[in-house]
Amino acid sequence: MLAYLIRRLFAAAVMLVVIILVVFCIFFLVPKWAGVDIALNFVGKQADPAAVEGVRQKLGLGDPVFVQAWEFFKGIFAGRTYAAGGDVTHCAAPCFGYSFKTEQSVWPVLTERFPVTLALALGAAVLWLIFGVAAGVLSALKRGTLWDRGAMVVALAGVSLPIYFTGLLSLAIFSYGLGWIDGEFVPLEESFSGWLGGMILPWITLAFLYAAMYARITRATMLEILGEDYIRTARAKGLKEQVVISKHAMRSTLTPLLTMLGMDLGALMGGAILTETTFSLPGLGQKVLDAIQNHDLPFILGVVLITSLAVLIANLVVDVLYAVIDPRVRLA
Repeated sequence: MLAYLIRRLFAAAVMLVVIILVVFCIFFLVPKWAGVDIALNFVGKQADPAAVEGVRQKLGLGDPVFVQAWEFFKGIFAGRTYAAGGDVTHCAAPCFGYSFKTEQSVWPVLTERFPVTLALALGAAVLWLIFGVAAGVLSALKRGTLWDRGAMVVALAGVSLPIYFTGLLSLAIFSYGLGWIDGEFVPLEESFSGWLGGMILPWITLAFLYAAMYARITRATMLEILGEDYIRTARAKGLKEQVVISKHAMRSTLTPLLTMLGMDLGALMGGAILTETTFSLPGLGQKVLDAIQNHDLPFILGVVLITSLAVLIANLVVDVLYAVIDPRVRLA
């Protein structure tokens, strides 16, 4: 197990370097090859030529590419100083960029909003795992029944309906219509009950989409596994159906679900843009949408980095959980 963990950590470290270099290329090399003025992207299209030239010097855009890449890479771990003549700006580690439009380091702003996105993603994940997996397992065990067909119709609706529709519909019914839920976001430090009331509808709305997908995948995987030889052998040995399902079938069913969960949670760490916008949640998704509308490239770059790192960490955790669920994975 230790050797397997070391291999995975080494692979994750290599992938981290690759991710940082790819993000650097996307934001600094590709625009340059396309003839776009990178400094203009970072300072805004309405800036005067002197400001654009100052940003060009601060970013070191005249330096060789490998020097720019090294400064970008080093800044994430050791911080970075942007200097142009007597104008010096320091970005403390971890430096995920600096917005010359708002005169703010990207990292403090993103960490301020990250807890909202994290709470949204984790709360919704708990709901979609419980209800999605349970619905999928029951549909597989009751294949062809009214329950199976009804659950799959609901799952199809969940996959098909966009979040901005189900979100606004839930607000119209439960908040504005029945008045059961306030629907307004309240910071956790101000009131736990107010925070919980403001997060319930976003959790349910986001979970409805993912629970539908997890139910369909769980049903398909469970039906395939129930036809395997080792399941028939377990039943022939006289094991109770509950034991066959929980200890044998579910263990194999969890493997694709873990893969999906790692990818979904990692991607949501960059912000659930539609959900956060619909419910006015001050998370990363709403921030990156504001950055896109205001052409504030450093914040977009920072969110891309955070999302990439979150997916990397989530996949590393999934790899470790694979080894716990199925010891054969350690030999791979």
